[in-house]
Amino acid sequence: MLTPTVVPIDRLSLQFVPQSWPFAVERRVAVAAHFARAHAVRPALWNGQILLMHRHRLDHGALEGAFLATDFASFLAWRDWGFPEAGVINCFAMGALRGSDGAWIMGVMGPHTSEAGKIYFPAGTPDFGDIVDGAVELAGSVVREVAEETGLGPDDFIEADSWYCVIDGARIALMRILQAQEPAETLCQRIRDHIACETQPELSDVRIVRSRRDFDVMMPRFVTAFLDHLDARV
Repeated sequence: MLTPTVVPIDRLSLQFVPQSWPFAVERRVAVAAHFARAHAVRPALWNGQILLMHRHRLDHGALEGAFLATDFASFLAWRDWGFPEAGVINCFAMGALRGSDGAWIMGVMGPHTSEAGKIYFPAGTPDFGDIVDGAVELAGSVVREVAEETGLGPDDFIEADSWYCVIDGARIALMRILQAQEPAETLCQRIRDHIACETQPELSDVRIVRSRRDFDVMMPRFVTAFLDHLDARV
């Protein structure tokens, strides 16, 4: 398995260009059965419409790409079956929250979610809510996901102008650093207070990462590769 590649980028140009996804059409019976089993274990799973990238180009500090729409059940099956070659990429954005003390803050996904127990930055699979005049606006997705998962808003951090594109097989994670104005411990307490007030919070807890010693096996490779890349630049 290849090591994830981290590429700094200055510009995103992502469009919604709908087309059929043969994987979802040809394997719809198996997909439906797979989702039924997953839903029986986690009834909160919702088979809504999401966006997957079907064409992209990374060149001269810019990522250009096109997205199609499909149902979450098809995406879940594709993911759980090991991302077989299917003509798409799972491209999503993450808000890399960083405290004023330099520590990173990540969330632990709740037991009712499809990524239960995984530890990473606030993120979400793009959907129709991210389409603005035909463009897929992932900057807005980052702010929305951070607010939903942590309760933190735009007044709590400064968004970096640029992104880091982390390429990990069939995944492209677009990391945007959100520099907070409070130290990590304070932010974590605020996030835990937010979680406690939610009926069904997306996160079950939060983690602080100050160095590689804080890495956890539940952190995906694209997250630790991103942190290693930044550490190597210091």
